[in-house]
Amino acid sequence: MPFCPGWRRSSWSCPRRGELSRVVLALKAILAQSDAVETIVFDEVDAGIGGGTAEVVGRKLAALAKHHQVICITHLPQIAKFGDQHFSIAKQVVDGRTLTTIRPLNEKDRQREIARMLGGERITRTTLAHARELMEK
Repeated sequence: MPFCPGWRRSSWSCPRRGELSRVVLALKAILAQSDAVETIVFDEVDAGIGGGTAEVVGRKLAALAKHHQVICITHLPQIAKFGDQHFSIAKQVVDGRTLTTIRPLNEKDRQREIARMLGGERITRTTLAHARELMEK
């Protein structure tokens, strides 16, 4: 049975997760112009994007953060670099239960985390230098 009776499947398409995330970012930016909204949470706003697009999204989040508390969960260093405060969130399974830990990062840890986001588990001088350069932009 079709989602909308009378519509042929080829006459419409669903937005991808990343596209939908950016639509939500735009809507939240508009809604945030109201002083009634104090905290805005973004989860997976980075889905399906990278590079320059991620930096644009990061700048938009930073602009929102000038007037509201913004909490953003991201896997992209191009977005993370805009944060004023960073936390590392880790999950592990212990005795069949998933435990989540949240740890605030100091400036040195923040650089290491952005280096990890850039280069994976193995952090090198090059990834640390790249993280430092990204954070300074």
